[in-house]
Amino acid sequence: MELFIDTAEIEEIKSLNVTGLIDGVTTNPSLIAKSGRNILQTIEEICNEVSGPVIAEVTATDFDNMILEGRKLSSIAQNVAIKVPLTFDGLRACKVFSDDGIMVNVTLCFSSAQALLAAKAGASFISPFIGRLDDIGSNGLNLISEITEIYSIYDFDTKVLAASIRSVQDIIDSAKMGADVATIPPKFLKAMYNHPLTDKGLADFLADWKKTGQTIL
Repeated sequence: MELFIDTAEIEEIKSLNVTGLIDGVTTNPSLIAKSGRNILQTIEEICNEVSGPVIAEVTATDFDNMILEGRKLSSIAQNVAIKVPLTFDGLRACKVFSDDGIMVNVTLCFSSAQALLAAKAGASFISPFIGRLDDIGSNGLNLISEITEIYSIYDFDTKVLAASIRSVQDIIDSAKMGADVATIPPKFLKAMYNHPLTDKGLADFLADWKKTGQTIL
């Protein structure tokens, strides 16, 4: 499973990218606004740091301006993927970008029917929002399972990118359901490697080692 970091904070990305565990970065208008920085400069800096897909979202809602914004964003670097909403115009734009060889992430997916259309439009990534579905009493993980089943039957190349992740368990469950990618807040990556029993075990080993009086170096 690939892990994308969901942030527009360049220093945070740098601090995590040194692990070699980051496969890409997702951004959205809210994250750009939170960073307080210019979107074009921010995306360029992220692309210089990360070799995998860097997903940048259009803010236009009509087809013509989605195309204009998407082309401007994609000109920043070859690893930019354009994010478009799962609307009629968004699907139209997805098909145009896909036909031009530009990676596309179709976002705000809440049904398998939507996901099927995105795949037919040539989306590189589809983003089912599992947390937001859970919020209204639906089962977001079931949606991932349905989408992966459909994509497998018809051999679509579109990757399922689990979004709206609310916990580490969501990441694990999405992986079990066959999601290709999870986009996660930086705090969840840190939570994935932290465990109290790991800390305790390490402390015990070090205490025993200290008693030997030895050093390795």
